[in-house]
Amino acid sequence: MRKSLIATAILAAALTTNANAAVMVDLELQLLADVSGSVDSSEYALQLAGYSNAFRSAAVVNSILAGTNGGIAVQYIEWSGSSQQSTNIDWTLINSLASATAFADALDATTRAFSGSTAIGSAINYGSGLFANNNFDAFRQVMDVSGDGANNTGASTSAARDAALAAGVDTINGITIGTENGLAAFYQNNVVGGTNAFQLHATGFDTFTFGIERKLIQEITSTVPEPSSIALLGLGLLGLGGLRRKNKASK
Repeated sequence: MRKSLIATAILAAALTTNANAAVMVDLELQLLADVSGSVDSSEYALQLAGYSNAFRSAAVVNSILAGTNGGIAVQYIEWSGSSQQSTNIDWTLINSLASATAFADALDATTRAFSGSTAIGSAINYGSGLFANNNFDAFRQVMDVSGDGANNTGASTSAARDAALAAGVDTINGITIGTENGLAAFYQNNVVGGTNAFQLHATGFDTFTFGIERKLIQEITSTVPEPSSIALLGLGLLGLGGLRRKNKASK
């Protein structure tokens, strides 16, 4: 009887451990979308549709399924001013066509969170703290920051980038949108960083769909884009550093 009770207790403990264990995926990807006042309602709709269409893309879904674990975890955040960050869609496992479509549907159902200033550094600070206890584990953590303007309020962007990388985020990539003078250089110097980091530039919100699809594929497959392969986009600087597996317990 005693042995039976011990066996039952061990089984219960094992089940609890398994229930609490992080799901192993190939990538933890955080999408940080600029919804500051410079992004008008039609541009916001195009940006959101760009993300949604990307997760409906066969090329994106196939790149996810081809990974070692056959899945990634994705989180969608909208940001604007220094205290304006919203997790619109929390960490979601995408490991099938159905789950990718469901994530795209959730994006379609999203309503705009803000329309204020542009605080890229504050957005990075907010996002970097959301990896540690998300119930997923991966060899790569990537922050993907989109925006149509340089930082004009809130925390220092470069300091936030450096702090996020020091805390264990592997890569921060950027996709800039539009024609603001010096924007690409600002992202290169202050936002982009980490392992195989890169920046792309979409000439407008109408080309954002193409840009984000190509960008997601490169992030999922951990490849760096070739300039000749991206007709509508400009290539940013490459980041440095070795690939490392994060250790959430040490954070």
